[in-house]
Amino acid sequence: MSLQLLDYFYTIIHLLIIGANLFAWIWPKTRKIHLYIVGITLFCWLVLGIWYGIGYCPITDWQWQVKEKLGETNLPNSFVKYYLDKLRGKDIPDTAVDIITLGSFLIAIVCSIKVNFFGKRKSSAPLS
Repeated sequence: MSLQLLDYFYTIIHLLIIGANLFAWIWPKTRKIHLYIVGITLFCWLVLGIWYGIGYCPITDWQWQVKEKLGETNLPNSFVKYYLDKLRGKDIPDTAVDIITLGSFLIAIVCSIKVNFFGKRKSSAPLS
């Protein structure tokens, strides 16, 4: 597989994971898997983060190795920052990206917990 193809592959994987982290709680069929996906993400960010730095993502690590072989330099710590900068065409402060990323992630987790554990339950007796 060429390095360029591998870079595209990692980008697609990143976008799928980010999309799943943010939105998979919405659909009943993907709600349980959402809990696993956010759990794995939290594990990487916090547990692997003990050794590699808080917020660590192995996929970003692997993709950055590919990008460096392709000649890219000065890569940020965050995939989200890299692509937001690319989309906006300007440098967005790391802290702003981290706050947006973490805030969105936490909102998705709260929504997931609500729909998975505190969603409407059908009552056994009709109200009179």
